[in-house]
Amino acid sequence: MNDSRKLSAQEIADILRDRIRAGTLRAGDRLPTQAELAEEFGVERGTVRQALRALQDDGLLSNVSKGSPPRIADVPPTRDEPQPTMVGLAPRLVEAFGAQRVRIDVVCHTAETLMLAIGDPVRRIHDGTLRPESIDVRILVPSREITLAFPVSVDSTAEDDPVHQRWLDMRNAQAHVLRHNLNALRSSHGIDVNVTFRALPFTPPVKLYLLNGAEALIGYYVLTRREEPYESRTLEMYDALGSKSLLFSFWTRSGQRDAAFVEESQKWFDGLWETITTDLTLS
Repeated sequence: MNDSRKLSAQEIADILRDRIRAGTLRAGDRLPTQAELAEEFGVERGTVRQALRALQDDGLLSNVSKGSPPRIADVPPTRDEPQPTMVGLAPRLVEAFGAQRVRIDVVCHTAETLMLAIGDPVRRIHDGTLRPESIDVRILVPSREITLAFPVSVDSTAEDDPVHQRWLDMRNAQAHVLRHNLNALRSSHGIDVNVTFRALPFTPPVKLYLLNGAEALIGYYVLTRREEPYESRTLEMYDALGSKSLLFSFWTRSGQRDAAFVEESQKWFDGLWETITTDLTLS
């Protein structure tokens, strides 16, 4: 590209975005090397690296490492159509884990959906498709000490509270598995991993996922009456099926309203996190 004015990193990133959208570069394709891109655009490699970082922050690149050119990431599902949490969360996490420094902040009732959905990016790390340098996960779940808004027993006269104990067993077991699976990446892949839980003093009416400060996913819990087996009995309870909650996506690149929602959600989470200074004991 011959031009008396050198292209900026943002302009190069925009050109590559257009190629991805047009299908010239498809999911799974490797980008040219930094040297080849620098020669094509007539710029220094440092400018190319800045452009690639911008694409990576947008979730458009995967397999980013110093050893080989990155690949074009899978095209994520549209953010305009809400999907059940169990369906919609995994691809959003895969995109978020394409960043070098992954930051996931979560408010939820238990970590069940997150534990299951995060298995997809973890598998991709093991097969070399994703290579983050660090993963920082902060999770807020209800304290064991509070009276939960849900789940609650249909029989409010019961002397014991097996519904609460069942919820607590689930919360702790899911959190242990999630923490173990992520911490294992520290020894297997040399990734700097931090997973921290803190206890909410209230039952959250929504679940919130904040991904790299760039996207907020929010799902509203809908209560229902249902039965669940527990130990030697069947429990009747009012509860929410979080995996079926519809996730609504707000993305910083979708406009000022979305960007403002993401920013305010992140500020709210950070403030709440700093207020709750004691890490959760999973027991």
